[in-house]
This record gives sequence, structure tokens and C-alpha cells, in this order.
Amino acid sequence: MSLQASFALRGRNPDVLTCIANLSNDEVFTPPEFANRMLDTLAEAWAADNGGANLWADSSVRFLDPCTKSGVFLREITRRLVKGLEDEIPDLQQRVDHILTKQVFGIGITRLTAMLARRSVYCSKHATGPHSIARGFESDDGNIWFERTEHTWVGGRCNFCGASETTLERGEGLETHAYAFIHTDDTKARMAELFGGDMHFDVIIGNPPYQLDDGGHGTSAAPIYQKFVEQAKRLAPRYLTMVIPSRWFAGGKGLDDFREAMLSDKSLRSIDDFLSAADVFPGVGLKGGVCYFLWDRDHPGLCRVSTHFKDWPVSTAVRPLREEGTDIFIRFNEGVSILRKVIARETGQDRVLALPEERRFVRLVSSRKPFGLETKFKGRAARRTDRDLLVYQNGGTGFVTREEIGAGLELIDKWKLFVG
Repeated sequence: MSLQASFALRGRNPDVLTCIANLSNDEVFTPPEFANRMLDTLAEAWAADNGGANLWADSSVRFLDPCTKSGVFLREITRRLVKGLEDEIPDLQQRVDHILTKQVFGIGITRLTAMLARRSVYCSKHATGPHSIARGFESDDGNIWFERTEHTWVGGRCNFCGASETTLERGEGLETHAYAFIHTDDTKARMAELFGGDMHFDVIIGNPPYQLDDGGHGTSAAPIYQKFVEQAKRLAPRYLTMVIPSRWFAGGKGLDDFREAMLSDKSLRSIDDFLSAADVFPGVGLKGGVCYFLWDRDHPGLCRVSTHFKDWPVSTAVRPLREEGTDIFIRFNEGVSILRKVIARETGQDRVLALPEERRFVRLVSSRKPFGLETKFKGRAARRTDRDLLVYQNGGTGFVTREEIGAGLELIDKWKLFVG
């Protein structure tokens, strides 16, 4: 079959990438439909910033997926470029070779996913194989690189990703999960080492691993996706777009600095937030939902926030990422209006005065340890004196003396509000 025919028939066959099961909750394959939604957002931003220009008709743009798994982003980018560059490079084989050797690059997260990505993009797990649609490569890897990377252990933890030496110091037969993109002090030098020359990428796109298995589970497992975002920014692409868990909006284990950096970054131009991760990744139990963002280096401004939930109407607003006086991202657009009403009051002259700081509800509540007691604290089973205090604790009740209370003494004899 000719190359022209194979490309023509591609759309008639079932897409194998819609049928592959996820490796785990932290290494999730991106559905092709969702990948294309992200690419549409990217193309719209490119057109808005470049006088309506078509991103897919530009033969000079370089794309990098630094955490490729199925290769879906690179494959869909290639498909769009093949169509968009038809006028500039009429010969199909020359066009495909140019795209695959000059424009599309990836870094596999494991040996298996690297081969899968090459199969998706080159139609062969070897870029130089007889079935590969590329003709311009000298190595089997092509531009989708993978080599085993080792952790750098310091005091029982990896100096780069924080992985546990006890958990991930493994033999040669097992993956280290030491992702090459984030295990380096000099990202630009590393890219030059992997792909040759002075590599600059216009677009970085991907779906990074979400967490490390360091003994925690679910929301207590150590997140790792933020390290991919931070590393990608160090390469200074024109655009950066990734799909990540939405937990960073309000905090999470090790995410305080990342949240602060994101909320302060005026280049974060859009966030598409999906309240249910199952709407994006069917069958994946990821609490808190997922989002994808678009970071636009050269065009800072307000952020478009769109909230998606099943078949409900999409809520969209263009607003600052952080409202004055808050240190978290307000997830729901409707909540911004409520917040502004809560912290302000109208006067008879239609002027708005700020609510005094001491009257704000945040001054009346504590997220944890209001009395200096740990969550796992257990009081005595029986009351010893009339002065002993009744404590509602995990698993029932107990008793403690006033002298054992280390904070919040003024609140002991006041009514409390308990919220489930």
C-alpha cells in the first residue's frame, strides 16, 4: 500500500488509542477527543495572538511532549500539520519527513510507552523500521526519546522528584519511574543532549504523571505533576498546555509553592476545569477533578475560567486568578460574585465599603488544631473532676483538663459550629 493510501484510509479504521486501558491512576492515557480539545484551545490562542494565522500551516513551529505515553498529542499534531502544510510542501513524503524530523518531539516516561508512542506517530515502534512512515531518521528512536534514568538519592529521597529510595530503588528489570524531563538541573542543556543542537520549543504539551508512590494513597500520595509544569516553564516556550489534577486550586501535599506561582502568573490565560475526572478519563477514580490550562508567554492578562460538569451548561468567566484578600483559587465563577458581596456592603450613597477584617468569617474558623490538639488526639475514657472538658474526638468522646489545652482557651466555653 502506498503512503498516500495509508494516510487516506487512516480515518476509516477504529482508533486503537480509544481502546487502551490506563496503566494506573497516576499514569493515565489521554483520550484522542480530549487531546484534540486541548489542541483546539491552543490553535485559537495562536490565531488570536498572530493575526488569525493558522498554527498548523507553520512549518517552523516545534512541539514537545515531555511525558509522552500513548503518543496521542504528537500523533494528532502530526495529523493536523500534514493537512495544514499541504500548500507549502505538496509532496506527502517530504511533508511527513519534515514534520516528524523537524517539528514533533517527545520524551517517553517508560520504555513501553516510548515504543507505544513511536507506534502511534511513526506507525512503527522503530522510527527506521520497514513500516515506518518516516524516511529521514538515522536512529530507531527517531524524535521520541527514552533511556533508563536513575534517581539521585540524598538521605533516602530523590534529590529531583522526592521519590522514596526504599520504594523505588529497584533492579534492572523494573522501571525506575525517574522521569528524564525533571531529573536534571539544566533543562535546556538536557534537551540539547537528547535531541541535538540548541533546541527551542514553541509549544510544550502533555499529560504528566500525577503522583509518586511514596507510601501515601489517594490525596495523601506525593504529587509530581507540578514538577513537569515548572520544568516546562524553564524552557520558556511560547505556549504551554497540560492536563493535571485540579487539587492545586486549594492546596494539597507539597503544592503550596506551586499554587502561589500559578496564581501569581499573568501568563496563565485559560483554565478548563472538569469537576468529575470521569468525564475526561472514563473509569479513573481521581478525586477533585482535572483541568487543562493554557500558558501564553508573550500575552499576559486575565484568565478565562470554564467549568465543565457532565451535560450541564459550561460556566465561563474572564477574571483574575486570585481575588484580593484570598490565597486560593475560587473554583466556581459564581463564587467570585458571592465573595465580593460578602466582603463588601453598599451604603445609601451607592458606595461600596470594605467589611472590617475582624468581621470576616475567616477570623472565626480554623481549618485544623483550633485547640492545639492533633487530629489523632485521644482523651481519657472517664471524667476525673468536674473541671474536666468533654472532647468530641475521632471514634467517640474523651476527657481532658483545661491545663492540657494549648490554644484557643477563650473558645472553650463558647458555642461551636460543627460542619460535616
